[in-house]
Amino acid sequence: MLYPPIEPYRKGMLDTGDGHQVYWELCGNPQGKPAVFLHGGPGSGCTPVHRRLFDPTRYNVLLFDQRGCGRSRPHASLDNNTTWHLTADMERLRADVMGAEKWLVFGGSWGSTLALAYAQQHSGRVSELVVRGIFGLRRAELRWFYQEGASWLFPDYWEDFLAPIPSDERGDLIAAYRKRLTGDDPVERLRAAKAWSLWEGRTITLMPSAKHQQSHADERNALAFARIENHYFVHDGFMECDGQLLRDAHRLHGIPGTIIQGRYDACTPARTAWELHKAWPQAVFHLVPDAGHAFDEPGILARLIQATNTYAGR
Repeated sequence: MLYPPIEPYRKGMLDTGDGHQVYWELCGNPQGKPAVFLHGGPGSGCTPVHRRLFDPTRYNVLLFDQRGCGRSRPHASLDNNTTWHLTADMERLRADVMGAEKWLVFGGSWGSTLALAYAQQHSGRVSELVVRGIFGLRRAELRWFYQEGASWLFPDYWEDFLAPIPSDERGDLIAAYRKRLTGDDPVERLRAAKAWSLWEGRTITLMPSAKHQQSHADERNALAFARIENHYFVHDGFMECDGQLLRDAHRLHGIPGTIIQGRYDACTPARTAWELHKAWPQAVFHLVPDAGHAFDEPGILARLIQATNTYAGR
C-alpha cells in the first residue's frame, strides 16, 4: 500500500536565529507537486516511512523534525518552542528551501493541529490540506485523554500513567507531569517521560501494537516527546483562546481538503473531526469504521494515500 522506500535527494538544517537548528529533507521528484509532511508528537520526528505516503514520481515532499526533536538541535529544548514558532519555520522552509508559491499541507495528530494553524495563518500558501486524527488543542480534549476520559477505556494502562505522580497531585496531571519533566532529577525526568510516552504508545491503535509501544519507550525519543508535548499543552501563549482552531475554521474556506478520522480513536476522539467537518463543509470527510489513531492502520493508510493521489494532478 505504501510507495517503495526512497532517500532524500537533498537535506540540511534551518538556522532559526533564536537558538534552534531544524532538520529538513526533500525527497521525490524535484519538479513534482510541492508538499510538506507534518509529523505528530510534537516531540517525535519524521521517519523514512512518512516519505512513502506520496507518489515519488509526482510529488516533491519536504519533511522536517520540529524544534527540539528528532535530528533538530538542541534536543528536547523548550525555549522558543510554540505553535507559532513552528508555523514561522514552515514559511521559511516553503520560501527558502522548497521555493514554492503554494504547497499541499499534510499533517496527522499534532501535525493536524499545526497544519490547521498554518493554513489559517497562510491560507494563500496552501494548495490543498490533508489532516488526520484531528486534535483541536482544547482543554476538553486534554481532559479527555490526560485526566478523566480515556482512563475508563484503559484502566490497566492508566494505572501505569498515574504511577509517577503522588495521589495528592493528581488533580491536574498535565501540571504534575510538567513539574517532573522539567525538574533537576534526571532519573525522575526519564521515569516521567517514559510513563507519559507509553500511555500514548499503548492507546494509539485499535489493536495493541508492540511496535508503537517500543518506539514510545525509547529513552531519547520519550524524553523529547514527553517534554515538548507537555510543554505545548501548558504553555499559555500557543493560542489566543480555547477552541481557536475550530473558531477560525472559516479561514479554510476555499482550500480543497480531506479530513480522515478513525472512529475508535481514543487519543483524538472523532467529535473534534466532526466539528471541523461541520465548520469546513467543502472538505471531504472520511470516518474510518475500523481504526483508532495511528496513521498506519490499514483503513487510515488507504485513505491517506487516496488523498495524496487525488491531489497529485491538481
